[in-house]
Formats: sequence, structure tokens, C-alpha cells
Amino acid sequence: MNQHWIEDRIQAGRLLFSNFSREPEGEYHTDQELKKPQPPLTKAPMADEALDLPRDFRSLDIDHDFLHIINSRKSRRVYTDEPMTLTQLSYLLWCTQGVKSIRGRAYGTLRTVPSGGARHPFECYMAIRKVDGLTPGLYHYLPMTHQIEFLGQIDALEEMITRTLSDQRWAEKAAVVFYYSCVFYRAEWRYGIWAHPTVLIDSGHVTENLYLAATSIGLGGCAVAAVDGPDANRVFGLDGQEETIFYAMPVGTVKADDQAAEDAFYAFVREEGL
Repeated sequence: MNQHWIEDRIQAGRLLFSNFSREPEGEYHTDQELKKPQPPLTKAPMADEALDLPRDFRSLDIDHDFLHIINSRKSRRVYTDEPMTLTQLSYLLWCTQGVKSIRGRAYGTLRTVPSGGARHPFECYMAIRKVDGLTPGLYHYLPMTHQIEFLGQIDALEEMITRTLSDQRWAEKAAVVFYYSCVFYRAEWRYGIWAHPTVLIDSGHVTENLYLAATSIGLGGCAVAAVDGPDANRVFGLDGQEETIFYAMPVGTVKADDQAAEDAFYAFVREEGL
């Protein structure tokens, strides 16, 4: 690997953050300031039909002790391979991307997670393996109506999950893998050249809510940055330019006595004396 290429990549990453608040040379206006049309708040449906998700979560055994949820939240990579219920899936989607209200006539969505300027530039796709009542395959969440739409089945679903998550085979037993894309212009319209670090900040809000929501109902997951974006884009039919998948989180059923298997992921810490 060329050392200059490595150093250039590192420097480009650092500049993304150091340039975040830097004012441009000369006069600059965002498209919002230029009164250009606002992009849609969400993506249009991709299929002809959609499934309504449960909105009543009283049947779930939800831990209401917030401090206990905070203290017990951790990354979980070992799953029991038992199915998730549709109500559990609905709860996770609501807690991470649910729309509580609209700001203004149609300026922005106020959701269960924060987002700079109420832009919420993300779309949520899912590879669903085991959810009661759902056909395994690919899905897309419609936050405005709290529905999911079935995009189709796929051969070798587990192999696709492993491949798109950079060969992390543990993810194959997750009940659901949540894939997050960014629709860039949704943020760029308001923030222009300053949009992209805000997108990265906002993505952490989404997955942290997913961690906490999963923990609160006895599920577990692990956020994954090592996503093969081009491959995942092909799977879900995205162009990779205006919209691209960049983040994912497998979630599944877990049990307490799998801790030894979880600890094995960090055996290198002990073996290398770190």
C-alpha cells in the first residue's frame, strides 16, 4: 500500500472536520438561502403495497428504568437465532426514525431522534431474516406512515449480509440488519458545503437510539461502520451518488449465558497484553 495514498486519505478525513466551521472565501449561499425548492422530507414509496406496523407497544416487556438501560447497553454480536416479533420491529423503527410531527407546513420532520435543522437525511432499509409473520427478504421503512414495504426476496440472504458487512459472519444470525442510507441533498439544501459532518453526527443519534431501544426490550445489536457501500447499494437498488448506504446495525435475540462467546471477540486484548 502506498504510504502517500494512506496519508492523503487520513488528511482528507481530518479536513472534513477541521473545515466544518470554516467560512468560504467570497460570498456563499446555500440552496435554502437561494430559495431553491426544498427536497422531499422522505423518499417516495418503492413498492405498490405497504404493511401497517403496530403502534401499540403495551404488549412489550419494556424496561422503564432508564439508568439500568444505559448501564446494561453494550454491543452484542451473538444471537440465539430466534425470531423477533413484528411489534418489536415496529418499536425499534419508531424509536429510531419515527415521525412525531411536522414542522411548519412541510419544512421538516420532528422525529424520535435529533437531526441538524430537522433535515433527517437518512432512509432505513432492512434485511429481515426472522420476524414473525414476515417473508424473509429486503424491506424499506416509510416513516411518515409508520409502514414497511417489501422490496423482494433475495437468494442467499445470509451470504449477502456477510458480504455487505465486510465478511463479518456473526451478523448472519441477526433477526434484522438495519441498513442506513443518506440522501445527501436533504441535508445539503440547508447546509450546503457544511452538510456532511452534520450527517455523520446525526447517524450516531440513530444507532444509539437503536442500541437503547433494543436493550429496553431484551434484544441486542452492534453498529457496523465496515459496510461495503457499493455492494449494499446494488442490493437495494440505490445509485450510490445521490443516495448511498454507509452504516448498518444487526439486531437479534440474545441470552445472558452467551457472554463467554461475546468475550471471545476481544480475546486479542488479553493475548496481546493490551
